[in-house]
Amino acid sequence: MHHYLDELKDFSKKGDMLLLVLCLIVSGFGIVVIASATSADKFGGNFKYIAIQLVATFLGVIMYAMVSSLDLDFLSEHRGAMVAFNCFLLLLLIPFGTDNNTGNRSWLDFPLLPINIQPAEICKITYIIIMASVMSSHQNRISHPVSVIHMCLHLFLLVGLNMVLSRDAGVSLIFVFIFIGMAFGGGVSLWWFALAIGLIGACLPILWPFLGKYQQNRILILFDDTIDPQGTNERYHYKINLQSLTGGGLTGQGLFNGNRTQGGNLFAQHTDYIFSSIGEELGFFGCVLVMVLELAIIARCVYVGMQCPDYMRRLVCFGAASALMFQVMVNVGMCIGAMPVIGLTLPLISYGGSSVVTIYAMLGLVSGAHARPQSLSHERYVQPFRG
Repeated sequence: MHHYLDELKDFSKKGDMLLLVLCLIVSGFGIVVIASATSADKFGGNFKYIAIQLVATFLGVIMYAMVSSLDLDFLSEHRGAMVAFNCFLLLLLIPFGTDNNTGNRSWLDFPLLPINIQPAEICKITYIIIMASVMSSHQNRISHPVSVIHMCLHLFLLVGLNMVLSRDAGVSLIFVFIFIGMAFGGGVSLWWFALAIGLIGACLPILWPFLGKYQQNRILILFDDTIDPQGTNERYHYKINLQSLTGGGLTGQGLFNGNRTQGGNLFAQHTDYIFSSIGEELGFFGCVLVMVLELAIIARCVYVGMQCPDYMRRLVCFGAASALMFQVMVNVGMCIGAMPVIGLTLPLISYGGSSVVTIYAMLGLVSGAHARPQSLSHERYVQPFRG
């Protein structure tokens, strides 16, 4: 405990301040566009949304500092406790789960808390540590079947539990993408990736009938123009949000001036589809700015990881980068009609308190790797005298 407090005091000297500044710039930009997106009459005023996002950012910075000061080796040694914690957190969805108007029972609604919590967002952080710990324990034979099976078991446990209890495919796919990014960055043989692609291809015809009709159509409309050609059913949100995204031209219609945004005609214009609102009000240049800012954070995570001589810390950075990259790809892809709608926010820009806090906490792992790029486990043990 004393060691942790010392690290927390030295956070401003050792932590990754560049990454924190990048996050604060993106958060600031996000609060501005949220203020505009929620000024439409249907939201009844944007003060509440701005206040919640500001408080979440403040709490996020605190979490960033706290997680940055944690001893990753200590957490790795208690991997089993983190697995149990993830399972317990997801099982809380049985008595306290709610869909939060999203269609997926993926939120915890505690009677005494003013906000709902998405447990899978918290599990995302611990899963990165668990994966890094497991891969580190198999570091010298990372492509051995035993090693790969051990890694896959942790993935299947978390994804399976989350899908059964919440039916939220979007967050479940984040775990899969974290797994892929860390496995690739950790040196797992490409033959395993080829085998996985082959197995997925073979299983698709078997799994396809188990998807609901609306889920099948969300995927098929990406390839089949004959499905809802008038854009009144499955393609409706695609049509409206794509029109808004492209309706701003190069420079946009101006903040608080977008035709559809200010009319409140966009679906989830302050959360899942905020990128379309940005395109309408800030134009192509605004969208490019968003992508540059998001990619700067991801690039910083990768850079910090590449600079870490310690295998486990390097993987933690790659895991955080993978999670953010997947969310950005899917969110922007939904808005341009290149990805199915699976309800993922644009990191640090979309409205959502729990999402903001957990992303800052996740990036705190990267800051911790920057502050302590090598294992400090020897400092926690008394070394015997060797005469």
